[in-house]
Amino acid sequence: MAYRIQIENDVAKFTIDRPEVRNAINGEVMEGLERFLEQVENNPSIAYTVITGAGDRAFCSGGDLSEFHRLRTADEAVPMLSKMAGLLYRLATLPMPVIALVNGAAVGGGCEIAIACDYRIVSSTVKAGFVQGTLAITTGWGGATLLFEKDGKHDRVFRMLSEAEVLNAEQLLEVGWATEIFEGDANEGLEQFLAKMVKIHPSVHRAYKTIALRKWTADFMRDRMLEEARQCSLLWESKAHHDAVDLFLSGK
Repeated sequence: MAYRIQIENDVAKFTIDRPEVRNAINGEVMEGLERFLEQVENNPSIAYTVITGAGDRAFCSGGDLSEFHRLRTADEAVPMLSKMAGLLYRLATLPMPVIALVNGAAVGGGCEIAIACDYRIVSSTVKAGFVQGTLAITTGWGGATLLFEKDGKHDRVFRMLSEAEVLNAEQLLEVGWATEIFEGDANEGLEQFLAKMVKIHPSVHRAYKTIALRKWTADFMRDRMLEEARQCSLLWESKAHHDAVDLFLSGK
């Protein structure tokens, strides 16, 4: 199976389990994430939700190009893009804190998944970046909308997206994308972070999350994420994008 769902005590964890392709997202992972969200959205016993990747090389390398590159036109691409944008909106608007345990590289769509989370706990060895621009497309799963919404510093966000560079952990912390850096084992890093959180009753975390949700609802964030997916689909069908993907897949 391409994913794992684990709910223990008051923590729900979704693990992308495709380490052989650096935990790239395919249709099966998308279906798994939908299943996971259905289990946790209305479960009052869950205090924290965690998203991570299997192994220690990658959190998520974005969409699986071997599968999604078969989508050639905007009409073919927009259902996939819109579905994932919808799932990330649901992830972002879960009623409890959502933590990205970034245990390895996070590029492209992997960064979009991580920014949908409330916190990004990042290994000191991680490199991450919104590299979609190198493939002649924009973010397509709502990641830019989420980044502009959550960061609030226009020039910093615009630069991070448009320069499409990969940053190391210290740089990610400096620009505010990473919440905290951990050394060594990812699960120990998560435990250290949660040790601070559990001192406060889960109802308090949920109450503060509700305040954020009110703002995102008032700002029509879901509609904006879906429009981002549509905009990306128009670039997706361009010759520039398909040529860039072909070049990437050829290893040149």
